[in-house]
Amino acid sequence: MEVESKAAAPTNFIKQIIMEDLKSGQVQTVVTRFPPEPNGYLHIGHAKSIWLNFSLADEFGGKTNLRFDDTNPVKEDEEYVRSIQEDVKWLGFEWDGLFFASDYFDEMYERAVLLIKKGKAYVDDQTPDQIRETRGTLTEPGKESPYRNRSVEENLDLFERMRKGEFRNGERVLRAKIDMASGNINLRDPVIYRILHAAHHNTGDKWCIYPMYAYAHPLEDAIEGVTHSICTTEFEEQRPLYDWVVRECEMPQVPHQYEFGKLKLADTIMGKRYLKQLVDEKRVDGWDDPRMPTISGLRRRGYTPEAIRNFCAETGVSKSGGVIDLIFLENFVRDDLKLKAPRTMAVLQPLKVVITNYPEGQVEMLDAENNTEAPEMGIRQIPFSREIYVERDDFMEEPVKGYHRLFPGNEVRLKHAYFIKCEEVVKNEAGEVVELRCTYDPETKSGSGFTGRKVKGTIHWVEATQAVPAEFRLYEPLMAKQDEAAADDEEGEAYAAGAAGAEASFLDKLNPKSLEIVHGFVEPNMKDAKAHDKFQFFRHGYFNVDPKHTTAEKLVFNRIVSLKSSFDPGAGGK
Repeated sequence: MEVESKAAAPTNFIKQIIMEDLKSGQVQTVVTRFPPEPNGYLHIGHAKSIWLNFSLADEFGGKTNLRFDDTNPVKEDEEYVRSIQEDVKWLGFEWDGLFFASDYFDEMYERAVLLIKKGKAYVDDQTPDQIRETRGTLTEPGKESPYRNRSVEENLDLFERMRKGEFRNGERVLRAKIDMASGNINLRDPVIYRILHAAHHNTGDKWCIYPMYAYAHPLEDAIEGVTHSICTTEFEEQRPLYDWVVRECEMPQVPHQYEFGKLKLADTIMGKRYLKQLVDEKRVDGWDDPRMPTISGLRRRGYTPEAIRNFCAETGVSKSGGVIDLIFLENFVRDDLKLKAPRTMAVLQPLKVVITNYPEGQVEMLDAENNTEAPEMGIRQIPFSREIYVERDDFMEEPVKGYHRLFPGNEVRLKHAYFIKCEEVVKNEAGEVVELRCTYDPETKSGSGFTGRKVKGTIHWVEATQAVPAEFRLYEPLMAKQDEAAADDEEGEAYAAGAAGAEASFLDKLNPKSLEIVHGFVEPNMKDAKAHDKFQFFRHGYFNVDPKHTTAEKLVFNRIVSLKSSFDPGAGGK
């Protein structure tokens, strides 16, 4: 596997189980799997499962399969298959085997026939509503189907006719025959095959009956020789059914299921059905919208695979779930980029400054370090002239107490350049500030050793005549902060990490300020920046060149994360 083993990785209960299985000889070679359903793009929660399955197998010299649980042709698509493979590779993992549940449809069918012959499965003519109504509740047992005691011969005949396509969708199902009075509702004769007259992305029109996930998944694990089937805790109550299927289908290899707490992030939405709705209704810019918690969205925004892997490792593995603040993930991105991303200057909301005592027509090249924490990244040269751009919020005509940036009569340091003093404010007819006129002190050049006086504020800038226009996309959480709401994955159950109730539509909780687009300038040395190039813009944070909207004529930057501490408008900058 591509990602190296870490002997010092923190322990967890699944790792301890594996160690005991290897020590006892119950397991000779660890085999795990990552089994996504190709009905959407992967998100950060899947990244945790990917990391766990691959890293555990890697640590113990085992194998990990990538397997697509493609048992529902209505919702699945080749696009999702491709995106999932791309995401797993981007995260830094390489699978040992690539499989599809549909590869095993013939064997699953034969195992279902075996169940019928053993009297462990029957064809039910009830409607889906009738089956639902007779399953019972947590306090009341279910009611047996009137078709439960059909003969083996009749069930075999009907199941074969189902396979041949003689019945309509929903007209009949195959159910496991377990216990309608079981305290575990999952064991109350669950449906294991349904009729679906739909073409499959892998098998075409060969089948018109498809196995249900709860039946197919344990068989897939057993067929592939999976030793440790790792899933999230919402499948814990299905474990008895998992074991029943493996046992009653007489699988020669017996996998075991283990559950861990699901990774959830505050201020976002994680359920694939909801993410798909956002995409279908064009409320976001596709599955890879940088506001989305999808792996492709995080990649486009500028997150690194190293940061995501470190985040997954640090969150730990336990039975308990919980909601993790987005800040925790962002800290790993900052830690990873601080020594990788060159530091440069960008002005997002430009205000023109004319330095009246600087020689007209003269352009001076100044030295600027690329990363003070990584001297090996060297220095660059940046132009300086009579006209520059500064941030509009770096000027205040009537400064508040403690404000140390530009205001009439105040002097500040230009990063990598000189001290300038605001002498005059130019306004348009509407009274808006459109230009500042300043003077500079040539004795105060950065790096000259000038010690004549000190200033409290340092601001960034770009030279006006050579500045490169750019678009900047600034992101906030996808969900409104005050709600701190998210939706659980496949079940579609809303949960609240704060005061918000589950009854409100998640669309009502979308943050209308999750995206702000501004236009400004970057240094001229960035004119050839390529997709996914990453930079730290002085005081603004880390940015990534957007791969979707950047063209030869237009630079677009996505803000990955802001700097670690929020900027105090009265401070001099960082």
